[in-house]
Amino acid sequence: MKKRYLEAGKIVNTHGIAGEVKILPWADGPEFLLDFKTLYIDGQPMELRSARVHKNCVLAKLASIDDINQAMKLKNKVVCIDREDAALEEGAFFLADLIGLEVKEADSGQILGAIAEVLTPPASNVYVVRGGEQEHMIPAVDEFILETNIEQGYLLVRLIEGM
Repeated sequence: MKKRYLEAGKIVNTHGIAGEVKILPWADGPEFLLDFKTLYIDGQPMELRSARVHKNCVLAKLASIDDINQAMKLKNKVVCIDREDAALEEGAFFLADLIGLEVKEADSGQILGAIAEVLTPPASNVYVVRGGEQEHMIPAVDEFILETNIEQGYLLVRLIEGM
């Protein structure tokens, strides 16, 4: 079952004295967070009054946070979004939805296990697949990933020797 609220970043600092916070986003880019009207912190909705990109972060002004002292209380808090508020492009998905997907090898039909973790190094994501005592690290590129079917709960892959 897909989680409704997804972790989208972390408040890493304050900005200025008027209560702005600096959010390090956990998305493809900081622009993603600019489209939301509400963020969730500790399960509580917080209206996003304004937001702008600054370097690789988002500077955000949240409703009811009016000074640096209030903003300091939010430092190191995880920011969540409601998946219902997200407009994803066709074929796009949240990395959180991959966790637990069954991974099948296309040629042999063998079940390799399930996605346990998604690593996000700069080049491309890497899916960590665990099954029994086996662990596979599969780069998330077209050469290896043939089909990602979130709705039916599987990932179809083609491995090369040594993976």
